[in-house]
Amino acid sequence: MSSSILIAIEQRRSIRNFTGQPVDLGALYDIIQAGVWAPSGLNNQPWRFVIVTDATIRGRLAEQTTYGHIIAGAPALIAVYLDQEAVHDDLKDAQSAGACIQNMLLAAEALDLGAVWLGQILKNRENVSRILGLAENLELMAVIAIGHPSRRDQQSQRKPLAEFIVKEL
Repeated sequence: MSSSILIAIEQRRSIRNFTGQPVDLGALYDIIQAGVWAPSGLNNQPWRFVIVTDATIRGRLAEQTTYGHIIAGAPALIAVYLDQEAVHDDLKDAQSAGACIQNMLLAAEALDLGAVWLGQILKNRENVSRILGLAENLELMAVIAIGHPSRRDQQSQRKPLAEFIVKEL
């Protein structure tokens, strides 16, 4: 792989431990901008975002998941929502949210930040939205924890490509 995007895809890791250094608001905007460029059906762009850097709110959100230590330890969070008033197809728009989140994770990598996609918190999505003071038309898709990595030596393996290809016609 020689393309910078392909290298970033292969090198990106889920970072769960952060230094206490704050994340620049401009970097968070850049990460969201990368998410906004994800594809969506009819270009409806149904995603909405909440930036959370307040320690008290992060603490309250941490209580909503078994991975609360990650949320409490991250200097910044971005909650990714779908605006149900903008949704035209539930499945396609959920897939768009996944593409949006992946773009955001890759942008964090490009900015030399660490990030992890947290989905287990969805079991308490109503509580999360209440804590954030959001309207009912917004449906939580994930929370992304972002910060400066405390280490960068995470390893990962993938199965051989041949195990994934079902058929070539």
